[in-house]
Amino acid sequence: MDANILTTERLQLRKMRNDDVNHLMEIFSDPEAMKYYPSTKSEKEALEWVNWTLDNYRNYGVGLWIVEDKQTGEFLGQCGMVLQKIDRAVEMEIGYLFARRAWGKGFATEAALACKKYGFETLKLPKLVSLIDPDNSPSIKVAERIDMTVEKRIHKWGKDVLVYSVCK
Repeated sequence: MDANILTTERLQLRKMRNDDVNHLMEIFSDPEAMKYYPSTKSEKEALEWVNWTLDNYRNYGVGLWIVEDKQTGEFLGQCGMVLQKIDRAVEMEIGYLFARRAWGKGFATEAALACKKYGFETLKLPKLVSLIDPDNSPSIKVAERIDMTVEKRIHKWGKDVLVYSVCK
């Protein structure tokens, strides 16, 4: 199966591989990029993340994808779709996490919009969500730019998070 999943005007989203650990460590070792996660990650934890993602591909056909500059192949971050249990339902989440050097350039919005289109047009999903820390205003702005609105506040991962959603 082709490793490339989606392309946009500037980006290529491809399947994650074990050798992406080094790229991911740029994000996972940065306390600012990981501010809304419980902590930064070690290389061992980054490899576990990759293995979790590879399991998601096998089990659900989706997962987080590596986002690269389409022209240069430069690693920018990750964006994709993962199943999340919210209350008693299982929802498909668009998740995104980018290297700090890629912030403020519209990459997260462009990648998330491509995932939204993929979710609705290819996967025929009726609804997509994003789970966002209430203090994470950059992520909130990305969700709003792809027409998501706050649906509710839930307690997950030991803290309150906002559920942003959009329906087809």
